[in-house]
Amino acid sequence: MFKELVLNDTLDAIKKAIENNELGQMGVNDDINITSEKPKNPEFGDFAVNVSSLARSAKMAPPMIASAISKYLPTENYTTSVVAGFINFKLSDKVLAGVIEEVLSKKENFGKPTQINKERINLEYVSANPTGPFHIGHGRWAAMGSSLANLLKFYGHDVYQEFYINDAGSQIQKLGRSLDIRIKQELGEKVDFPEDEEERKNYYSGEYLIPVAKKFLEEHEPTDDIQVLSDYAKEYMERVQRELLENFRVHFDKFYSELDLHKSGKVDKCFNELKNKGELYEQDGAIWFKTTKYGDDQDRVLKKADGANTYLTADIAYHMDKLNRGFDRLINIWGADHHGYVARVKASIEALGGDPDKLEILLGQLVNLIINGEEVRMGKRRKMVTLDELIDEVGVDATRFWMSMRSIDTTLDFDIELAKRSTDENPVFYVQYAHARACSILRTAIKEKINPETGETSPAPMSEEELNNTLKNFDANAMLKAVPTAKSLILKLEEFKSMIDYSAKTRAVYTICRYVQDLASEFHSFYNSNRVICDDKDLMKSRLCLIYAVKTVLKNALDILGVSAPEKM
Repeated sequence: MFKELVLNDTLDAIKKAIENNELGQMGVNDDINITSEKPKNPEFGDFAVNVSSLARSAKMAPPMIASAISKYLPTENYTTSVVAGFINFKLSDKVLAGVIEEVLSKKENFGKPTQINKERINLEYVSANPTGPFHIGHGRWAAMGSSLANLLKFYGHDVYQEFYINDAGSQIQKLGRSLDIRIKQELGEKVDFPEDEEERKNYYSGEYLIPVAKKFLEEHEPTDDIQVLSDYAKEYMERVQRELLENFRVHFDKFYSELDLHKSGKVDKCFNELKNKGELYEQDGAIWFKTTKYGDDQDRVLKKADGANTYLTADIAYHMDKLNRGFDRLINIWGADHHGYVARVKASIEALGGDPDKLEILLGQLVNLIINGEEVRMGKRRKMVTLDELIDEVGVDATRFWMSMRSIDTTLDFDIELAKRSTDENPVFYVQYAHARACSILRTAIKEKINPETGETSPAPMSEEELNNTLKNFDANAMLKAVPTAKSLILKLEEFKSMIDYSAKTRAVYTICRYVQDLASEFHSFYNSNRVICDDKDLMKSRLCLIYAVKTVLKNALDILGVSAPEKM
């Protein structure tokens, strides 16, 4: 990675300058706080390091410091210049050409680090109640979670994707009572959900249960057994959710049932272990967990006065079960409204002898769906805009890309009309078109026999075998001819490596969306100012190699996002 190369070379040069007493009073143990950045003015160079911060230790003027350091910088990969306290680096053509060579060599592995501290990661996300269709908020967690899983796998980690089914609470009984009303309505009975808002909270009044009622009556005789109805509705909704996830290119390794967790005895076991450790106490008939002892802002109830467990009780057992399954790291994607839950879950892990730092919580903001300039509100108990409706409207690719293109801690405005447009304004179309354009250029070079400048039919500029040999036996020297007009594009291709490194370490999927938009922009700009298929065979070959490299990196990035890379549009 060029930024790291420049920075590391500068750090080595600083040490040599100190050893040769050329940095004044600065010693080898003094703090060196410098970074490598791109200059605002590209004429200064490709990268720059500001060494002015060393002036305090060296007791020298920044320009003198920069000049002293630059003498010890290697020159085989770049040329340097000093401006004030900055050392500017201009990469050599050979180094730039080497980027294309690396992409052509590594292909789908380009961007993967060679060495990492590999971890076995449990990534839990979505984890919705099986009480209704996914709303668009669930869609954001699904898109971001599966993209993060792809990213971490690409980076080299072992990732296990898990969906926690909240199927043990009172909401399942609410679902059964709601289905009972819908079935009675199908049978012609004059019944409806309560008009009182408080009473209505005990039901799911959305119309999505109408087809469930119809299906039940096709398969069963009517019944007043709420448990039977609850089980049927739960299984039906789980099946609908799983089918939608598959259609949305989200694949879980395990659907973990909270009900099974209770049946296994693991919830009671964790409760009793906390009790035996003296971490619990009784107050007002309830059993409390001393979470303030571990940094929580208040203690939490584990067992209510009526003897029922709280949600936290099962969550404690669930997270300990994850750790007991041998995962090095647990990553959960939760809505921002669960921020208060973080401290108590970490407290439970620490109280039970685990390492709370193994748990990472990514708190995400909601999605505002914009239709014709107006925000559409969501709600599970009434008619709502669901994820499957959104996918039907704009497609899987647009939904996944849009859901992932903002930082998880930022509210996302999903403009449904813009997401449907086949124009440069729509980011996913813009990126996919860049990939399709690259594929089109390669097809033109091999098969279509069309002059891209005139549109006239002409002899094919090269055979498929010749192109394959060009890609296989890439000539870096020939590439130098294309460098003057392709430099920014090549630098953007090389940036893929550092972007992947940053994104994986910070769990920031949105940076990939931003990167592919920038790369597409650089590519479209290059294409509009350069004739790729031309009479100069060496120039054409080098530029076709560059086009192939762009296609490869775009495909690698889109694969991580779970977005297709079309060859034709």
